[in-house]
Amino acid sequence: MSLRFVASSRLPTPWATFTMHGFEDSETGKEHLALTLGDLEEDQAVLARVHSECLTGDALFSLRCDCGFQLQEALKRIAKEGRGALLYLRQEGRGIGLLNKIRAYHLQDAGADTVEANERLGFAADLRDYSMLIPMLKHLNIQKVRLMTNNPRKVAALENYGLQVEERLPLTTGMNPHNAGYLDTKASKLGHMMSADDFNPKDSED
Repeated sequence: MSLRFVASSRLPTPWATFTMHGFEDSETGKEHLALTLGDLEEDQAVLARVHSECLTGDALFSLRCDCGFQLQEALKRIAKEGRGALLYLRQEGRGIGLLNKIRAYHLQDAGADTVEANERLGFAADLRDYSMLIPMLKHLNIQKVRLMTNNPRKVAALENYGLQVEERLPLTTGMNPHNAGYLDTKASKLGHMMSADDFNPKDSED
C-alpha cells in the first residue's frame, strides 16, 4: 500500500480529547486522519465510524446532507463510551471531489436527486474506495469493530478487507426540510438502512 503513517498528536474537542493520527498516500497525495480514544489494545470490538470528507457538511454546516450531523454524533458516542475510533477519509462528494460536488448541487437545484446528478456528470453514484483503511487499521491495531453506519456497502467493504464487523449501529440524525429528499434517495437508490421513522421515533409509552 502507498499509505504511510506520519505523526500523532492530541486533539481537544468539545466532547473529549482525542489522539489524531495522520496518514499520507504517496500515490494520490491525499491525507487521511484517524481520531482515537481510549485503549484500543483490548480484545473487545472498537466502536468506530468510517467517515468520508464532506467540507460543506462537516465544516460549513450545510443542511443539504446529514454528514456533519453524523460526524458530531459519532464523536459524541465515542466520547461517551470512552473508547473508539473515527476514520476520516478524504473522499469528498462520494469520491467526485468538491468542485464536481458543487456542479452536482447545481443539478440538484434544478430537480435532480443526488444519484441522478452524479450520473449526469458522468460519475457512478458512489466512487469511494476504502482500501486505505487496511494500513490505517493495522497501524491502530484494530481488528474488529462495532460500526456506526447506515450504509451496507461500507460494512461489506470492511468485511472484504478482513475486518470483523461485530455489529452495525444505526446513525440516523440531522433530518431537516433541506435534506429529506436526499436521505430518501440514499435509502431508495443507494440501499442505506434507514427511514423517516428512524429520525422521528415514536414514543414507546403510547
